[in-house]
Amino acid sequence: MSDTPDTGYQVLARKYRPASFADLIGQEAMVRTLKNAFAADRIAQAFMLTGIRGTGKTTTARIIAKGLNCIGPDGNGTPTTEPCGVCEHCVAITQGRHVDVMEMDAASNTGVQNIRDAIIETVSYRAATARYKIFIIDEVHMLSTSAFNALLKTLEEPPAHVKFLFATTEIRKVPVTVLSRCQRFDLRRIEPEVMIAHLKSIAAKEGAAIADDALALITRAAEGSVRDAMSLMDQAISHGAGETTADQVRAMLGLADRGRVLDLFEAIMGGHAAEALTELGAQYADGADPLAVLRDLAEITHWLSVIKITPEAADDPTIGPDERSRGRVLADRLAMRVLGRMWQMLLKALEEVSLAPNSMMAAEMAVIRLTHVADLPTPGDLVRKLDGMSPPPAATAAPTSRSPQSAPSPTQALHRAPAAPSGPIGQGAQAALAQMPDALAARYPTFDSVVALLEEARDMKLLIEVKAMFRLVSYSPGRIEFQPTERAPSDLANRLKQTLRAATGQQWAISIANTGGAATIAENEDAQRKALEAQALTHPMMQAVLSAFPTAKITDIRTHAALASQAAVEALPEVDDEWDPFEDD
Repeated sequence: MSDTPDTGYQVLARKYRPASFADLIGQEAMVRTLKNAFAADRIAQAFMLTGIRGTGKTTTARIIAKGLNCIGPDGNGTPTTEPCGVCEHCVAITQGRHVDVMEMDAASNTGVQNIRDAIIETVSYRAATARYKIFIIDEVHMLSTSAFNALLKTLEEPPAHVKFLFATTEIRKVPVTVLSRCQRFDLRRIEPEVMIAHLKSIAAKEGAAIADDALALITRAAEGSVRDAMSLMDQAISHGAGETTADQVRAMLGLADRGRVLDLFEAIMGGHAAEALTELGAQYADGADPLAVLRDLAEITHWLSVIKITPEAADDPTIGPDERSRGRVLADRLAMRVLGRMWQMLLKALEEVSLAPNSMMAAEMAVIRLTHVADLPTPGDLVRKLDGMSPPPAATAAPTSRSPQSAPSPTQALHRAPAAPSGPIGQGAQAALAQMPDALAARYPTFDSVVALLEEARDMKLLIEVKAMFRLVSYSPGRIEFQPTERAPSDLANRLKQTLRAATGQQWAISIANTGGAATIAENEDAQRKALEAQALTHPMMQAVLSAFPTAKITDIRTHAALASQAAVEALPEVDDEWDPFEDD
């Protein structure tokens, strides 16, 4: 029996885990910074490593730990970014059994007591055998708030023999008080070219034959994660049992052939529902997941949209040459509005398919909808088409004598319609005006200002009654005479008088007349809207719309002035960030 224990098979992600910075791919900026820091003996007390899963955060922490404690083959080494890998410390750290390098999973040790037991109570003791005592905390964002608070003081002023190495995928969940005490490194997603080259070298070392287009599929599915790519390639090699092809990888991942997805995309954009459903059914019969097919359609839609903006995006190494050329043709042919509409509908379809009891039925319904709207004109195309249907100017009705912009406001019409009556009433108004304080006369010179005052007072019942049941006879600051409509309440004058006195601090004279009242504000607003509607109906574009859609109706009319006023009300002023005295605590 062998004295060496049978370690068994190691997955590729563990077997080819980088042992030094030279083995680490795609993180050149971080490696250069660390090398310069080690060379200048400017090694931080704490490092924060962040990035998506599988980019090498924990691996980098272990390499830093080895570099800090490496003593070299001769036992006289100093901290280095090129650990020897053969000294007792390098070997022990690689095997995860070094007594002075403590790894802690914050996901399962979230509480303050865990931090006290593992770090705070032991940090004051020097390393047993190594140069530094190192704490590696993975997924550090999982620590509780109390645990972070307990760690702060030690993290800010640790003993000279202690280093902290943190790793997290959720950097936003780490308190800024912790981040400010760490040197942060953001590990990037691995670029497709670098990933494909790395996978090729691993496959060559393993003696595995795997096609280039299969590696491209794996790289695309990994989304920049080395560990995901290695795991997928490991699975693909087993699935292929010989030479691994792209078709085998597609079958393993539940993907459809990208060329066939492009065929489906073209059938949808051409509005050919039967052809699109046949292609979708064929891909489903070949093992493609309907949800994955819709995701591929969304990915193609996004890719074509990006190509329209930046044509060089077509040169993606994970996409074959035939697909690139087809992509360029489609991007030139399809309008951005059409692609945007396709994207929005696919997002809705993905949500429906993921919730539907039968994903294939939901996918088919989504494809039917997509083909139905594919040949519909965009709003811009519709406007241009209707513009072409507009009758010539000679056939249109003569324009009204007053444009909507020049029409008076309802309150302006009320103010100008009745002339101040002569006789006792007019003389009384002039006497009242002479007696009113100048400030009141300046603030409320017209009945418009009184209506605005009621709006500010937020007495909606009174405001509605004034607009709908109040026929103005005469107005001067401090005195209002009106003729009530038949539906006006008997206490309207009294309530208006009380509201104005409370709002202005002055007595107002409110009197009722039996005749001579002008139209109400509501009547003027309705008349103005009808005038605008009549003018809109004479516009050639509107005539074209009604010709194309005979049952269409005008439901609302907004003038440029009204839109500008609404925009001014909705616009909020920018507010400078307030200083928080406790932010950096």
